[in-house]
Amino acid sequence: MSIETAHSRDRIRDLASELPKGTLVAACLAVCLAQAALSIPASVSALLQAALKPTGTQLTWTSNAFLLPLVALALTFGALGDRLGLKRLLIGGAVLITAGEAVTAAADGIHQVWVGQAITGVGAAALFPSSLTTVTTGTRTARARAGAIAVYAAALAGGGLVALALRGASGEDGSWRWPFALAAGLGVLSALLSQLLTPNSSSVQGRSLDLAGQVLVGIGLLALLYAVVEGGASDWNDTGVIVGFVVAVVFLGLFIVAESRTQTPLLRLGLFADPAFAISSFAAVVGMFAYFGTVYAVGVRVGVVQDQSLFHLAGAVSVLSAPPVLLLPVIWRLLELVSSRWTLTTGLLLIAAGAFIAASLSISDKSLGSIILALAPVGVGFALTLASVTSAVNTASIHDAGMTGATVSMLRNLGCALGPALIGAIALRHAASAFDADLASAPLPPQAKGAIGAIADMGGPLAVNAVPQSSPTGAANSIAFEALGSGLSLGFAVCGVAALVACALGVAVRPGHGPGPVPEQNS
Repeated sequence: MSIETAHSRDRIRDLASELPKGTLVAACLAVCLAQAALSIPASVSALLQAALKPTGTQLTWTSNAFLLPLVALALTFGALGDRLGLKRLLIGGAVLITAGEAVTAAADGIHQVWVGQAITGVGAAALFPSSLTTVTTGTRTARARAGAIAVYAAALAGGGLVALALRGASGEDGSWRWPFALAAGLGVLSALLSQLLTPNSSSVQGRSLDLAGQVLVGIGLLALLYAVVEGGASDWNDTGVIVGFVVAVVFLGLFIVAESRTQTPLLRLGLFADPAFAISSFAAVVGMFAYFGTVYAVGVRVGVVQDQSLFHLAGAVSVLSAPPVLLLPVIWRLLELVSSRWTLTTGLLLIAAGAFIAASLSISDKSLGSIILALAPVGVGFALTLASVTSAVNTASIHDAGMTGATVSMLRNLGCALGPALIGAIALRHAASAFDADLASAPLPPQAKGAIGAIADMGGPLAVNAVPQSSPTGAANSIAFEALGSGLSLGFAVCGVAALVACALGVAVRPGHGPGPVPEQNS
């Protein structure tokens, strides 16, 4: 037996002695389910569009209907977990996801899909913070806690692979309903395991629901996400978008003021006084923005613009999602031995490097090897960043465990929501500008340019790129193809810059010393 194998067995034994295996399995399945549910809408978007014929904006809101409650309700469910107990939230969240996915799978129109995904998003908002708090507060020593966080992060990332597998169950041209129906089945399994394997637990002191804080932060975050999504899909100068940003600034500002004055805050602002937690919070938003923005750009590049096979797309996405699972023993060991500051900055640096490599690839390069070379650093960087961000809960005492877990989940999911919305807006708008300029200078008859321009006005360069080259307007296909490649390169570069800025901040700011091990909860 090698020394490293012996160490691995010791780590597993130490973790199992503090956190029951059943509890760890139930919590990890819960977060895997939540992440899979988050990833499914994007994975079946092409099938949904072919079956239900939604507009581009309507299709975008399939994912956004999920994301809005996911982000807006995270802090609320953190408080409810402390007050009602984590087990109730694990079961309730899984039940809501089951119901939401069933409603979605049975939909006969895009509006019912939105309703189903909104219900699913509420369930995921309950599962993310409650599952994280379950695994972190069940450990007492740094070694066991590092293991719990590494396993949890691997399970969370594994949700993306599960979504990919559920999409694969539909086949190349199968029904979009199957992934949602299968996810509903996973929800039933998660609820049963949480009922059977997790103990009843709540915060030692309980926590006020802080209704005023919930209303203020909920409205502020909803307005922010609405403005970002609608601005990216339409026009940043639109009145509704501007009003959304103003409402977000006002209500989030009022939330900060209210939380600084109340005795029982939804979010204790003093948490951010610890540099380690503040840096991790910033990295949770920016790092996940960069990662999920890259995931979005890869999906558009490989699946939409290049029109590659499902196998090719699955290979690219797997390189992004698999490293947290494959590198679990390494991440576990690093969290024990190395400051999370360095795993975080290394992860962000790798995400930046991979994004810049992806930005340099020609859109004409359809080789799977080329995209894997670019995405491998992003996947490894994601593994390090996700584990490091999640370990921010180590800075909390038992009294703030639920609050800290909810805050980490909210910020991570905020980055997840902002990445595709902003990178999509940046990439597609740049592509539209490049396409217009190239079309104007192209040696095509005025009548053909007029017909092509009409298609572009309705659906942008993506619509022109989808036109067969053999059609009368197919002559502009290559122009749209190259313009989209230019836009996506810019999107990758923005992701790289964002990750690099977060990395530089992590290096520049010296972390403080968080409290010691998190005590056990009362059962």
